[in-house]
Amino acid sequence: MSTSSVIFTLPDWSHTVGWRSVMISRPAKLRREHFSLAIEQEETAFVPFEDIAVIVLNHREINLTHPVLSACAEYGIGLYATGDNHQPSGVFLPFLPHSRTTRLMRLQLDVARPLAKQAWANIVRRKIENQAACLRLAGRKGVDRMESYARRVRSGDADNLEGQAAAFYFVQLYGTGFQRAEERWANAALDYGYAVLRGAIARGLVAHGLHPTLGLFHDSEQNAFNLADDLIEPFRPLVDLHVFKHPPAVEGGLLPADKAALVALLNVDIGMPQGRMSVLSAVEYAVESLVRLFEESDSALELPALIGLQPHRLEC
Repeated sequence: MSTSSVIFTLPDWSHTVGWRSVMISRPAKLRREHFSLAIEQEETAFVPFEDIAVIVLNHREINLTHPVLSACAEYGIGLYATGDNHQPSGVFLPFLPHSRTTRLMRLQLDVARPLAKQAWANIVRRKIENQAACLRLAGRKGVDRMESYARRVRSGDADNLEGQAAAFYFVQLYGTGFQRAEERWANAALDYGYAVLRGAIARGLVAHGLHPTLGLFHDSEQNAFNLADDLIEPFRPLVDLHVFKHPPAVEGGLLPADKAALVALLNVDIGMPQGRMSVLSAVEYAVESLVRLFEESDSALELPALIGLQPHRLEC
């Protein structure tokens, strides 16, 4: 039997069963009730911890108890906090005990540069291919040029084709004059969607014993998520396509519904070598391929292919 994911929307929170994320946008108290998260508002809702992948706290008047934090660590849940601008400002990640954490950290530190450069080229190539797919799905011009950029990516992206492609791509997708640095709805939506993806990837890295600080290409000493910032690149066009397809009725800030829709992208179908699956599942496979890179020197990463914005359907 095929059943589509269902979104339960109460006045103050939303939970999607298939992709296991909880977003809270109004005052609430969160507590642990046995094996469930209790969300106290005008009514109290209960969500089993085992069903949750991420929780997004999107209001300043949300209180939670220490047992809730402990449960997030116990069940491997990523807990996002947002700042005054309502953009994700931090993520609480479980410090999961893993039998290979120390060994993997040594392997990450000692990875051969040619291997890291080839892996980065594969990431950049797939990112540009997905940007081309985004333009195609959006009905925009420039697909052939983007595909040409992708074909010319060399080890380590020595020619910075990622940057050249991005400069061309965003103008093609969002129109002449579009700049990522501008304060506008599209940029706020892109930032929010990217931050959600980044946290989900960081959660997957930690769960598999990888250290998110140690990247293949990104290596900032002030960035705790360098490896997540490497792996996020081919996932970004999914957010780009959503933002293009769902413009605001009136230019302004992000509405709670906008944020909930961006979080829901974790449950959109994406292509992987194993077939169609949710973004959350694709992250798991991509991270597992990263583990093989460090353990077996295999640079052939399993990376996502953008195929649209179809919500994932559970087969049972």
